[in-house]
Amino acid sequence: MIETLLIALLVLVTGSLIVSIILLTRDRRFDLDERQDRMEKSLKEEMSRGRGEASLNSKQLREEIVNSMSRISNLQKDQLDIFSKQLSTLTQSNEQRMDRLRETVEARLKTLQEDNAKKLDQMRETVDEKLHTTLEKRLGESFKLVSEKLKMVHEGLGEMKSLAVGVGDLKKVLSNVKTRGILGELQLENILEQILTPDQYARNVATKKGSRDNVEFAIKLPGKDDSGQVIYLPLDSKFPLEDYHSLLDAHEHGDPSVIEAATKLLENTIKKCAREIRDKYIDPPNTTDFGIMFLPIEGLYAEVVRRTSLIEVLQRDFKIIITGPTTLAAILNSLQMGFRTLAVEKRSSEVWMLLGAVKTEFGKFGDILEKTQKKLQEAGNTIEGAARKSRT
Repeated sequence: MIETLLIALLVLVTGSLIVSIILLTRDRRFDLDERQDRMEKSLKEEMSRGRGEASLNSKQLREEIVNSMSRISNLQKDQLDIFSKQLSTLTQSNEQRMDRLRETVEARLKTLQEDNAKKLDQMRETVDEKLHTTLEKRLGESFKLVSEKLKMVHEGLGEMKSLAVGVGDLKKVLSNVKTRGILGELQLENILEQILTPDQYARNVATKKGSRDNVEFAIKLPGKDDSGQVIYLPLDSKFPLEDYHSLLDAHEHGDPSVIEAATKLLENTIKKCAREIRDKYIDPPNTTDFGIMFLPIEGLYAEVVRRTSLIEVLQRDFKIIITGPTTLAAILNSLQMGFRTLAVEKRSSEVWMLLGAVKTEFGKFGDILEKTQKKLQEAGNTIEGAARKSRT
């Protein structure tokens, strides 16, 4: 404020000087000294008045500043007091609001907890009820299923017992040599009846002149002339079951030496049977120069057929063809078709070639029959196990 007054005073003095200079310039008639004295006097008076005014203004300004500062201080104090009171009031109000809000929140939380507890209890009851119902239903279904399965098992055990009894009876039948021979003969007769007509084969006929040994069956082949004379093809059933079971037991135990011994025993038995057929029933030209040995069990047939050297010996030395239930029908059909248009003299040798071809074709069945044997063996073991369980 003082600086402003000083600046104003300086401007005023400067203006006075400019006015004086202008006056001096215009009035050339006055004396320069007088004008200068007057100007100095006027300037001094002006400066004296200016200093007085400046001093007065400065004093007034200081007083105003002091008064203003005092008023501002008082105003600030009053404002601070008011603000303090308002702040205190606002704090108390906020505390009261917070207390009310806390009480409200606590009350609502308590209510919410009670509602949640009730709903949880209801949900628990509902879940327990549904779970109990579902569990009871499923347990009932499970028990029902188990009961049905147990019933089926019981029925199966009854069937297994009946099967075990049947197997036992079958074992008793097969353990008797005579009965076993009759069983093989019946099976052979059944196959012949299905393929050939009654006038195409004979039963229990002596095929060798001067011999009283009758072959079980002989296929009638036409002669070379129209005299009606027939040539017989001897067909005999052999059933070396003990040797075959011994070989199966040896394979089950896995002892190579025992397996080899059982194999040798079975081969010797087959050769013995082939020799018997050759010596008793083959008598060319009344019969063909070969005969057929029928093995009633596929497993036994497969066991013999897979030994190529044995088959070659049987055909070369004993003129015997080995057949099983599966291959006999094919051989009979082949014979029937082969001998229908050929003469008897040619047929005897050509049938041998035909049977050799049949042997080659059915030799492929060796692996299949071997698998069949294993399956039959497994089935037999299963039946025996079931029989043992049923007895215990």
